[in-house]
Amino acid sequence: MRDGRQEWDATHDVIVVGSGAGALTGALAAAGEGLDTVVLERTALLGGTSAYSGAACWLPGTQVQERAGLDDSTEAARRYLRALTGDAEAERREAFLRHAPELVARLEADPAIAFEWRAFPDYVAAPGRMDAGRSFVPLDLAPGLLGELLPLVRPAVDRDRAGLGHPDAPLSTGRALIGRLLLAATRTGNARVRTGHRVTGLVTEEGRVTGVEARTAHGTVRVRARRGVLLAAGGFEGDDALRTEHRVPGGAGWSMAPRGTNTGEVLRAAVEAGAGTALMDEAWWCPGTELPDSTAAFTLGLRGGLAVDGSGRRFANESLPYDRMGRAMAARGADTPVHLVFDSREGGALPAITVPPADPARQLAAGAWVRADSLSGLAALIGVPAQALTDTVARFNGFAATGRDEDHHRGEDPYDLFFAAGNAPGPNPCLVPLDRPPYYAARLVLADLGTKGGLRTDAHARVLDREGRPLPGLYAAGNTSASFTGRVYPGPGVPLGSAMVFASLAVRHLAREGR
Repeated sequence: MRDGRQEWDATHDVIVVGSGAGALTGALAAAGEGLDTVVLERTALLGGTSAYSGAACWLPGTQVQERAGLDDSTEAARRYLRALTGDAEAERREAFLRHAPELVARLEADPAIAFEWRAFPDYVAAPGRMDAGRSFVPLDLAPGLLGELLPLVRPAVDRDRAGLGHPDAPLSTGRALIGRLLLAATRTGNARVRTGHRVTGLVTEEGRVTGVEARTAHGTVRVRARRGVLLAAGGFEGDDALRTEHRVPGGAGWSMAPRGTNTGEVLRAAVEAGAGTALMDEAWWCPGTELPDSTAAFTLGLRGGLAVDGSGRRFANESLPYDRMGRAMAARGADTPVHLVFDSREGGALPAITVPPADPARQLAAGAWVRADSLSGLAALIGVPAQALTDTVARFNGFAATGRDEDHHRGEDPYDLFFAAGNAPGPNPCLVPLDRPPYYAARLVLADLGTKGGLRTDAHARVLDREGRPLPGLYAAGNTSASFTGRVYPGPGVPLGSAMVFASLAVRHLAREGR
């Protein structure tokens, strides 16, 4: 933090730090207000973890759900959120619910942006839940529409980690969302993008945040904001020191954030400027399939197999939504070994979705997965008691025959059933017996989609100091801020949807404040 009179290298009305869905929504909103806006991204690519995502947007009560004929409403979402979070964060919750329909209408008014509802159940059985889901996704985007902007959009995680660009195909999911927002923002003529700008400090003048310091390949630059600075640069999941300091289980190598990003400099800069924080021990958890390079693949949509801990026994419903399964793993200790045990029913492929895809041959060759002709042999390879594993599988196979999981109730929730492949011979499609050797085991680690603790903000997305007072000129959205849903993950697309709403609310406030 620097205070006092400054020499500036550039001046804009609005500075947006980061380039994910929240950041680009904020940039589009500001540019649409006629404000001179600059997006500062630390890497050479735009989109961050948003570009890797499935791009589900949990934005209730909008015209997208209405077009799809869903029986959804703002009031139903209000009941659901209140059932999950109580009266905590009531002002931010109401701001989110009020603004979501308006934001979506404004976004879809731009010819570059279009959404469609896609079934994906809400995650928790509570009043107001939508069993079919209420989130939606962007339509695929033809790469030619982006033109020279295409190389700026971060590719899918598997191609990005391999240093590859986009395939010759339409951009989908997270890439489509980032591409559409980028196209809309730049078409206004009021938004500029600067890559290679690593923001490490905030500049204040007479108690107001008026700009940022950023490291570039050509040295440190100072950029001034006439109206305000919006921090939407992700969390601190990529920094093991910060994770340790705040007791966030897991590790940077197992997070889904792009390598070398989301290391917390922006958070540190805001704290140095006096900002308060909350939920700093929290993350958006998920199981991760450990890969040969010691990173992890986001794992969801289990359609077979079972998970055991070091005792060789099950400890949870393996078909739980990924955040809840991650929490079940965390409760056992992040270092407690967990393995997904499965048979040859799918030819040795993991009976789940992994992002990036996990290649069975490569996993086995590297020893990341193991295989044995018997359960006792598999138990020896993963270091669990042979009798315990054999008994666990026998008990599970009995549940598969009756259709009822007496231990963990797998297959009794709409989310469980959503991913069932229908290849179970018994009455419950989620309970597929393990009876076709050879048997396999894949190590699961506690991964995350990002931290969810960060700067305290109000219903206008203003950053608050340690006493709860707004810091003039400073706003935050997405994982740079503490989530308004607290320690709960209500449904698919809550991280993206809330980031987009609060970025838009930040711009609304700073635009009106400066008039």
